[in-house]
Amino acid sequence: MACYAHPCLTLLDTDTMSVECDIGLIGLAVMGQNLVLNIESRGFRVAVYNRTASVTQGFVAKHAGKALDAADTLEDFVGSLSRPRKVLIMVQAGAPVDAVIQQLIPLLAPGDIVVDCGNSLYTDTERRDAWLTPLGLRFVGAGVSGGEEGARKGPSIMPGGPASTWQELRPVFEAIAARAEGEPCVAHIGPGGAGHFVKMVHNGIEYGDMQLICEAWHVMRAAGLLVAETARVFDRWNQGALQSYLIEITARALEQTDPDTGAPVVDVILDKAGQKGTGRWTLINAAENAVPVGTIHAAVDARILSSMKALRVQASSLLGGPAGLLASGAPGAAAQEALIDKIHDALYASKIISYTQGLDLMRTMSHKKDWDLDLGAIAALWRGGCIIRARFLNHITAAYRADPALPHLALAPFFQQVLNRTQASWREVVGLAVTAGVPVPAFSASLAYYDSLRSALLPANLLQAQRDFFGAHTYERVDRPEGQFFHTQWPEVIG
Repeated sequence: MACYAHPCLTLLDTDTMSVECDIGLIGLAVMGQNLVLNIESRGFRVAVYNRTASVTQGFVAKHAGKALDAADTLEDFVGSLSRPRKVLIMVQAGAPVDAVIQQLIPLLAPGDIVVDCGNSLYTDTERRDAWLTPLGLRFVGAGVSGGEEGARKGPSIMPGGPASTWQELRPVFEAIAARAEGEPCVAHIGPGGAGHFVKMVHNGIEYGDMQLICEAWHVMRAAGLLVAETARVFDRWNQGALQSYLIEITARALEQTDPDTGAPVVDVILDKAGQKGTGRWTLINAAENAVPVGTIHAAVDARILSSMKALRVQASSLLGGPAGLLASGAPGAAAQEALIDKIHDALYASKIISYTQGLDLMRTMSHKKDWDLDLGAIAALWRGGCIIRARFLNHITAAYRADPALPHLALAPFFQQVLNRTQASWREVVGLAVTAGVPVPAFSASLAYYDSLRSALLPANLLQAQRDFFGAHTYERVDRPEGQFFHTQWPEVIG
């Protein structure tokens, strides 16, 4: 068996003269397989295990000649690893992760490292860390973004856990991660569940980003553009400020023709969206920490409403409203192009708000948990490999590197300029859509957030009066020092 030498890792057990593996991975679904092939391609020897032994053997046989060792049992798997053992787990989040860890514990030794690379809830990661630390084991929750292609060619990786583990895992993670601007898209995020928390927020931003793109497309369709025309628009946008992975795949998806019907593939896909929970987790965490994330909330709600297909079909024949068309006929080319430019600006501004909300949630949790999250570094590692990679992440990185204490992304000079420049078009697109009966919940929520943020005075004074009226909750006064609270003796209301 050939040995893949690597300067940072020991490969040979001199007592038995058998080749040891640098790292092992448990869970050979598509993501796991692609991650293994990525690691092996960078010069590391990888042990692999799947609970179905035939899957393990078939995978290694399919890739004969590569530095892969198949293990039929967990005992063999752990025994094949060099120390400190590094075990990656790539199984379904939740109970399956706990089950694998439970089986591993008797086989591991103090100092060994267990890495959960799945989409686990960060509180589960913190629980597992508290479980394994007294046993002398080091636990890492590592968010991995990029889907199947990213796993194979270079993902964005967000590892948390003890700082000591980073130096052990760094040679592997930096070798397999995507690169942007010459930098690997991986960094130690922080202690405990910080890595999985940042991945959760990444996914929340992704929910918002995807819904905003869909709404931009919906408005274009309502304005009379054909699917092929919208594909060309997204392709053009991908050459400019909106350049991103999601814009690119949107253009490619809209170009596809269904072989059975000859229609665009998008037109034969049922309009019921799925979700796996990370967006919902983001909303729950934001509510617990009093951080407004209206764009992400609207995106999650939009997915849930889309799943109510039968109810929507019934309501469409019973509830009145506009026909969902922005014009009675095809507009002139110049007018149509002007509208497309305005939709571009509305999407750009709303997209900024989606990222802003996610970053604000991370900043809040960083203070609460003493994680010391580096938002500039996080934005930098999102520039390649991950699903939300986008050109304007360079501007986010620059904003936080220029001012690490930046209180809000929208206040950074670059983003101030963009929002000030695009807000008129943004308003016009939302107004046109609402008037025409085209639902744009994420566009609308983003604009409402922007307007609330820039309002020195909000009607919360009346809300405080209401709260004090029915519950004696007290309020502060504009003419007294902050922190002093008052109560009014309101008149009695009968009936």
